[in-house]
Amino acid sequence: MVKIGNFFFHYRNYLFPFFYLLLFVPSPLIFADFRMAVLIGGVIALMGQATRWTTIGLVYIIRGGKDRQVYAEKLVTEGIFSHCRNPMYVGNVLMLLGTGILANSLFFFLMVTPFFVFVYQAIIRAEENFLRNKFGAEFDQYAIEVNRWLPNLKGISDTFSNSEFKGIRVLLKEYNTTFVWLMGCILLVMKHVYLQVSVETFQQKTPLFGLVIGITVLVYGTIKFLKKTKRLQSN
Repeated sequence: MVKIGNFFFHYRNYLFPFFYLLLFVPSPLIFADFRMAVLIGGVIALMGQATRWTTIGLVYIIRGGKDRQVYAEKLVTEGIFSHCRNPMYVGNVLMLLGTGILANSLFFFLMVTPFFVFVYQAIIRAEENFLRNKFGAEFDQYAIEVNRWLPNLKGISDTFSNSEFKGIRVLLKEYNTTFVWLMGCILLVMKHVYLQVSVETFQQKTPLFGLVIGITVLVYGTIKFLKKTKRLQSN
């Protein structure tokens, strides 16, 4: 499992866009009414994104490894990591599950999501192998006290009260993931309206869709510009 996890970690930047495209593959529907799919899926996906925002806002961790290999400078156990060992991955799974439901794709829900969870489970095993080899007993104790997947919310209020939430860091570190997720949701809603309502309704709502996409792109571009020009920086 560790070897499989190292493989997926190395190539995950190529693999996950493929998952993204599978959201748009024709599939049997989960709900007859796409609005139910959008509501339920949207809430779940937003919970996942909020989990990522909260985790990054309280404490930052090197997520991309080093040279596309698993790497960590220190064992991070503060913030949300004191309640769950892999809160970012929990957020990712919720986002993928929610977006798959929002897509109203039975294929994605039954086939892609379980495979996605397997990929992350393998990556986690590879990361844990690295952390155990580097930090030894310190990581073993952490693994005993904190769940791998299921968050333990006991003491969560103390975590927030004793930590400083850095919103600027969230903007700078998470703007790209948020943009990709939002654009996917917008395009999926457009697809639902076009295929399940009517072409006429889609045409009527095209200016609204264009406005929403335009605002989303504008916000994304602004944050990217401010980051690149270093006019917006986190401490």
